[in-house]
Amino acid sequence: MNLAPPALSDADADAASFVRARPRLLRIARRVLVNPVDADDVVQDVWVRWQQTDRSVVRDPAAFLTTATMRLALNLGQSARVRHESSVGTWTAEAADPTGDVVRGAESSEAVEEALRTVLACLSESERAVYILREAFEYPHRRIAQRLCLTEANVRQIVTRARRRIADDTRQPVDPREHAHLSRVFLAAARTGALAELEALLSGQGAGELAA
Repeated sequence: MNLAPPALSDADADAASFVRARPRLLRIARRVLVNPVDADDVVQDVWVRWQQTDRSVVRDPAAFLTTATMRLALNLGQSARVRHESSVGTWTAEAADPTGDVVRGAESSEAVEEALRTVLACLSESERAVYILREAFEYPHRRIAQRLCLTEANVRQIVTRARRRIADDTRQPVDPREHAHLSRVFLAAARTGALAELEALLSGQGAGELAA
């Protein structure tokens, strides 16, 4: 007798995709937003939008849900109310904007270009490498340290310093060719989930530049 469970319907499979992604979506939303209730509301809104989306055209549900969560969290985080609730030293919407916009750049190339221009203008090579890998793609500190030939302590220091510089928004001139190349590589990584080229680019920038 064949006791194999029945195949899931498309609706059930789509619901299962969301359930698997939900813990990570909550982590993303809560890192952008100060108020955990707001973060929960964002993830619920993503669920509603997911149900209304033509999932047949979605190649990577996890990437789609991540992008939607970051976009909605940033939109909420940019409101005056949430900025007022934020305090110095917390993970604010302003600090999240550059990387967050890059993540949602799978849907908006203009947002990608502006966000990465900010990252390039505000951060050193090692800072941008660590910041993008940690804040946009949630790499563990240990993995970043291995990729960039740093110590975990260095990585943590660089993340903190990069957040502060992004929030201060002190800018230097940006090389248009460097900006265009990073935008192209990042967009490809965000859209496909294949991070090898992005890792190689950032490793070349950040390797050997230790935290002061």
